[in-house]
Amino acid sequence: MKKILKTGTPYIWLTACMLTISLLMIGGLILLIMVKGLGVFWPHEMVRFVLKDGSVVMGEIAKTESIPHIKDTYRTKLKIGNRDAFGLDFQWVDHEAVARREYPPDALAFERREWGNLYGFLKGLKVGENTKPISEQELEALIKESYALYKKIRHVEKRAIGNINYVMEKNRLTLRRLQALPSNADTQEKVNDIQVDVNRLESLYHTQENLLAELYQEARKQEVVVTISDGRERTLPVFQIIRMYAPNKMGVFAKVGFYISKFWEFVSAEPREANTEGGIFPAIFGTVMMVFIMSIAVVPLGVLTAVYLKEYAGDNIISRLVRISVSNLAGVPSIVFGVFGLGFFIYFIGGGIDSLFYSESLPTPTFGTGGILWASLTLSLLTVPVVVVATEEGLSSASKSVREGSYALGATKFETLWRVVLPQATPGILTGTILSMARAVGEVAPLMITGVVKLAPSLPLDSHYPFVHLERKFMHLGFHIYDVGFQSPNVEAAVPMVYTTTLVLVITVLTLNISAILLRNRLRKWYNSSAM
Repeated sequence: MKKILKTGTPYIWLTACMLTISLLMIGGLILLIMVKGLGVFWPHEMVRFVLKDGSVVMGEIAKTESIPHIKDTYRTKLKIGNRDAFGLDFQWVDHEAVARREYPPDALAFERREWGNLYGFLKGLKVGENTKPISEQELEALIKESYALYKKIRHVEKRAIGNINYVMEKNRLTLRRLQALPSNADTQEKVNDIQVDVNRLESLYHTQENLLAELYQEARKQEVVVTISDGRERTLPVFQIIRMYAPNKMGVFAKVGFYISKFWEFVSAEPREANTEGGIFPAIFGTVMMVFIMSIAVVPLGVLTAVYLKEYAGDNIISRLVRISVSNLAGVPSIVFGVFGLGFFIYFIGGGIDSLFYSESLPTPTFGTGGILWASLTLSLLTVPVVVVATEEGLSSASKSVREGSYALGATKFETLWRVVLPQATPGILTGTILSMARAVGEVAPLMITGVVKLAPSLPLDSHYPFVHLERKFMHLGFHIYDVGFQSPNVEAAVPMVYTTTLVLVITVLTLNISAILLRNRLRKWYNSSAM
């Protein structure tokens, strides 16, 4: 046995087993997330249970399971929707209580902008006090028309009125700043010009406001009547319907097409219904933009620190203390960085910027409040030890003979560092960047007090000068998962969204890391060919 242990073979097998277990755990976790999350977009069969007590329950089948502690008994979880009528989205039905099970082909699911899904049977189109029969194809055409009307309303609200409000706010602040200056002819002329522009914008605003009122009035004209499972009739504005589908009549290809459209909506649309429905595009955009800003800030800071410690500081007590401090910095809880970011970046630097450049906006802060810039800088401090350590290791890997050859050819220390050492250390620098990005994407605690919000009304990037608004608050995938999972008023409906958002977060991290790895490999080849 001792001879076998001395050969080292058992240790090789032990490490291989541990690696296999780790890979299986990672694969199992990702598989669990995919199974729990991606199924939410599939149109499940709609069943109608007639119970033995005479009541009727109808909805999409969410899952079927055995009843705990009762042998050979089962129950089905139905997504009954109709939250405005029943007050809940899901209901368990024991199979023992079912008298009859039906799969009505004419049962329809209406996905609404508010109150979740509505399940029932189409009765007709409401005309005055009467109900006119309407086919599903005719209703589909009306839904397409109402969607075009919805897009027009959103354009008026966000583009036309939004742009007017933005310019009016700019004029208000400019007017306030001019009024604080000493009065003279030039200042008064500027004030008069701004006042003329304000009057023009107010007139334009009232025009757009009247147009918006007309569009909303037009949107309320068409209503359909739907009979729900208990026999009651519900009136549903066509404008509130996002899509209508009959899951019991859909074939495999129709369901696949429906699934793709739902998933695309999930990654490209804005959230709704307390973030439990709709999409997560603002969260994806905010996460990626925050990582890029963080990378731009952390790489120069970490690389310059590592270069000084490795190439210039030497081995003395000060450099040792700095290295120990950097190592200890990596172990500080992330919430501490958040508190530091709040006090230093937001209150001190942001408040100072507001006092110097945005005094006319006070007491409403511009940079003196949480925003994507301060959140990114906070995370750059959080991840800078990773970049410092990786860069130092990369600098150590530079060949001593190549350094001496550079000096022999008459190059200075800086030229050797810039043209010889740093290119060889580039893979290590990019490795540190990749690790810092991976950690930053998953951090939530410091973001909660430095700029992340539940719902951001506008993205940090838009068509208004200067186009990139680093002072704005933003959404983040990690915080979105926390908010939907623990702060949602509709917990059962939020569970699949938690898994799906987690999957998107994992894919985002993998995409960013793979992109950085490809860039690292490309730069490594380029530097090697340049050296030759």
